[in-house]
Amino acid sequence: MTGTKRINLALQGGGAHGAFTWGVLDRLLQERDIEIAAISGTSAGALNGAALKAGWAEAGREGARVLLDRVWHQVGAVHDLRLTGWIAQALPPVGVINTWMERMMPVSPADMAALVTSPYDYGPLYRNPLEPVVRSLNFSRVCAHDGPELHIAATNVRSGKIRVFSGEELSCEVILASACLPTLFQAVEIEDPRTGEVEAFWDGGYTGNPALFPLFHADLPDDIMVVNINPMRREDVPTRAQDIQNRINEISFNSSLLRELRAIHFVKELIAEGRMERGTMKDVLIHMVADDDLMNSLSVTSKQTPTPYLLHTLKEAGRRSCEGFLARHKGDLGARATVNLQEMFG
Repeated sequence: MTGTKRINLALQGGGAHGAFTWGVLDRLLQERDIEIAAISGTSAGALNGAALKAGWAEAGREGARVLLDRVWHQVGAVHDLRLTGWIAQALPPVGVINTWMERMMPVSPADMAALVTSPYDYGPLYRNPLEPVVRSLNFSRVCAHDGPELHIAATNVRSGKIRVFSGEELSCEVILASACLPTLFQAVEIEDPRTGEVEAFWDGGYTGNPALFPLFHADLPDDIMVVNINPMRREDVPTRAQDIQNRINEISFNSSLLRELRAIHFVKELIAEGRMERGTMKDVLIHMVADDDLMNSLSVTSKQTPTPYLLHTLKEAGRRSCEGFLARHKGDLGARATVNLQEMFG
């Protein structure tokens, strides 16, 4: 297509807040002159990426939108103590839910349970409640060569290192591993075909949320659009126990992304100052789609409460944020970055 803009997507994880990314993708897929070349996703971002890829392989852009809708409606139908909490279904919507639950319970049910129980206490009855949702995907399409490249990050429990799965390595277990919070779910064991060893994996957010380096390959476009669902900044210093824990969670799950953005900034400075020859390393153009005002009104509690209302609200917020980005910056794609890394790290 003449004038097509090729971009890569980097999709953060964040539990139920990943429905924001669903909305961003839903709107982005309507732009026929924007081609998604590659996707790097973690946790909920991995689920979004896999649904987009499988839907695209089946029926193009509209197939991707339909499958994303189906997957998130399935997530909204999951009712499990580890995801929704015993009280979630009886509460009013979004911000009210979040504030009310935090005031009534200074520690979330999941946090309280994690202090005295282990996911291994479930024994043979254990099953990740998201498994049926993930297993409903057609993995021959998720692994297909057609459509965007897909890269999914998980954290190796023993080594503490990131492991990025791609191509034919992708499976239901890989997505569950990428979304495996260790206080909620048992580690996911996957045999590494390169070594023959069975390795245990936890949430990819600890080491890459999302991983940007798979998108640096020379044959991929320079533009990386990060869909950010963990607020980078909160103005108020937390003082309540749950607010402190929430901010620790956000900082932890943003740290790997910030490290990679700082490295990109360093390379761009070297290129700009002539200390590195152009073409030696990729001059990446970073863009971000986010709604920090909305995400600042939520917390880690709502990440574990995928009520239909919350998911719908987040989807619509994602669509609006993407619409706003396209109105301001579509012309910048392929030409210049829209995130000022000098201001972020200078």
